[in-house]
Amino acid sequence: MNDVENVLIKEINELEVNFINTTKKLKKDILRHDKIMSRSDRRQTKEYDELQRKFAEVASLQKEIEETQKEVVFTMGAIGESRSKETGNHVKRVAQYSKLFALYYGLEEKEAEMLKQASPMHDIGKVAIPDAILNKPARFNEEERKIMDTHAQLGYDMLKMSDRPLLKMAATVAYEHHEKWNGKGYPNQLKGEDIHIYGRITALADVFDALGSSRVYKEAWDDERIFKMFKEERGEHFDPKLIDIFFDNIDEFLEVRNSMKDV
Repeated sequence: MNDVENVLIKEINELEVNFINTTKKLKKDILRHDKIMSRSDRRQTKEYDELQRKFAEVASLQKEIEETQKEVVFTMGAIGESRSKETGNHVKRVAQYSKLFALYYGLEEKEAEMLKQASPMHDIGKVAIPDAILNKPARFNEEERKIMDTHAQLGYDMLKMSDRPLLKMAATVAYEHHEKWNGKGYPNQLKGEDIHIYGRITALADVFDALGSSRVYKEAWDDERIFKMFKEERGEHFDPKLIDIFFDNIDEFLEVRNSMKDV
């Protein structure tokens, strides 16, 4: 073997040794990296699981808050009605009618359900009306009527400062459910579609139930009298589209009424 061959073999051996050493180092680095990544993955998995647990707690708490809010809204509405000797079933029926109207009008399910929850607050302002007026077993005189009519503004003032979507909706319902399509309602004489759909829906739902129920100042109307009035007030007191929805789906509204009769 000549000197050139010896040099080449030596270089090859050195390359082989370097390759083996480099390979060992790479293997060692890879194994160390795997261990680091494994620990990191376990840590990240633990952190992710903890984050998911916290998200679940927040979601559960949010749901509890929403359910409590709904219960408070309904209870406040029922209190307002009870002061005027009306039953809790009145607000339950109005709530269900309102959702039916909302769905047939084209509102999304979530919005319709929220209106169902908000509508019991329509007369919350009555809590500030004196009992002598609220439960008078006769027609109001002019001064008494003015005082009674303030309940819409009073209800709005009670609710308007809240940032909660449900209470904001309830504020609108309280404020506008006595407005009329022809602009002759109160408190702001709004007309047509200037009245929020929440107010227009609750107005019709409330009147339908009120007319068919006995009050300290009147006997319940029979259905034919109610239907006749609705036809006459289409485009006057009430949104004509809502009146059409009522008559197109009358069996459903009557079923709600029959399933929630006053005891």
